[in-house]
Amino acid sequence: MRDTPGPAPTLGATMETTQVTRRRSLPPVPRAGEPATGQTDADQQFVARLRAAAPDFAAAAGAESAVVPEAVHPARDRRARCRVVLRYSGGTDSDLTFLGSSGSPGAASRHGFDRQIRRWLHAGQPRETDWVVSDPGSPDGAAVDVTAWIAHRQAR
Repeated sequence: MRDTPGPAPTLGATMETTQVTRRRSLPPVPRAGEPATGQTDADQQFVARLRAAAPDFAAAAGAESAVVPEAVHPARDRRARCRVVLRYSGGTDSDLTFLGSSGSPGAASRHGFDRQIRRWLHAGQPRETDWVVSDPGSPDGAAVDVTAWIAHRQAR
């Protein structure tokens, strides 16, 4: 207790707040001077090839521009994945997610994932239920399974 009259003491320190956000799990980045593994190189080349194909995706869809904000290489237990945002004249956007085969990114069939996407876009973006599948990770909850679409076209 205080014996002397006067103003009550005040808290002199300020509190800081921090925001904690959940981050996506990303593949490890090799340290400088550390040799990269062959699998990591194939994964990175797969993703780079899809990102570099954005102008081709725009041309195939008749859009002004395209961006590939997400590209995930295939793995034995995971399918290839590519999200493409197309911007059309007039400012309209189309946000599409594509699923491809699972397996190794260096395998010959994985090199065609960007071509499969371009073919689907060029074909008028058909959205039959046979190859549009539920996908909770996609902005609209659906993804185009280009592997199923290609199989359907070949069966005709």
